Amino acid sequence: MRPGRQGIIDAARREFAEQGYAGASVRDIAHRAGVSMSALYYWYPGKQDLLGAILEEDLEHYNQACRDAVAAAGDRAADQLRALVGATVRYRVDHPVRSSVVLSEGRSLRPDQQAAYERRLAEAGDRFRDVIRRGLATGEFTTAQPDDARRFILAACNDIGQWYDPAGAIGVGALADRYATLALTLVGAVA
Repeated sequence: MRPGRQGIIDAARREFAEQGYAGASVRDIAHRAGVSMSALYYWYPGKQDLLGAILEEDLEHYNQACRDAVAAAGDRAADQLRALVGATVRYRVDHPVRSSVVLSEGRSLRPDQQAAYERRLAEAGDRFRDVIRRGLATGEFTTAQPDDARRFILAACNDIGQWYDPAGAIGVGALADRYATLALTLVGAVA
């Protein structure tokens, strides 16, 4: 385990993923990190501060992966949607612990932390919304239900962590391609 602040974050993330926020104890986090309680409290005043730091770091990590994917995809909305879906699928498969905590523990934040968390979540959803809107404006997409399509795409991608087996029959690249094709079908992509 890495010492210091990042070691504590890593240990807390795993503890929250395994036990849930409510079931995780600061003592168990400190033990997992290999630090004393006083060392943990030096970096984080409490369990909620740890959760806030984890969610901020993990949402930024995911959002950066999506920004990079869109930037590399070129100007076509269809290519950008394919890239966003691929980045999301890969993120959910490659970072199951991060994904699990982000998708399940935001409800445990203090009210003063909730706004920042919701802004970061909205950034991810808005990126999909913007690409779909642009695709509609350019005639690349034809869906009459862009918001429903966006929600469906995100929900399907977010659920991957619940069922995907890395040792299973489909690899992450093929899964990302399959989900991107489904997403393009949902938005009525014009061939």
